[in-house]
Amino acid sequence: MNNRILAIAAIVFVAAFLRLIPHAPNFSPIGAIALFGGAYLNRKYLAYLIPFAALLISDVFLGFYGLGMLVTYGAFAVSIFIGTQLKKNITWYNVALSSLASSVSFFLITNLVFFYPTSISPLYTHDLAGVLNCYAAGLPYFQNTFASDLFYSSLFFGAFYLLNINIPALQIEKSKA
Repeated sequence: MNNRILAIAAIVFVAAFLRLIPHAPNFSPIGAIALFGGAYLNRKYLAYLIPFAALLISDVFLGFYGLGMLVTYGAFAVSIFIGTQLKKNITWYNVALSSLASSVSFFLITNLVFFYPTSISPLYTHDLAGVLNCYAAGLPYFQNTFASDLFYSSLFFGAFYLLNINIPALQIEKSKA
């Protein structure tokens, strides 16, 4: 592994550790980890492997959560994919737009778990009103998800930008870009 991959992996794993620190509901670095790993890890398998490994390790300490975990990991994969598209043109504006796209996709995907519960007694009616009620109930969590994605993405992308400027060994050679 080269210094660049090690630096990116270190940021991802330190960020995953932040999930273990008490925080507001849904204010965690999950989306930013996915975007950052997807955007900066040039080998596609590493772009998925390193963020997923960090998420899984933090879930070992937080606890596993059944079907919700599979859905969360699926939404996480979508955010990594958004990050892989971001790598083509990383600017502050595109990072902000990608954070929004990641937050919205995560919200839409993960709320389906609550709409289709595995219990006998559903939380919501299985009609349009039930879907709307489910998403309306999730809006307070969405605002925290978006705020955290934007905050942590700014932090990770900004920190790596500064590291790139100050540590030439982290820069990609133009012939490899």
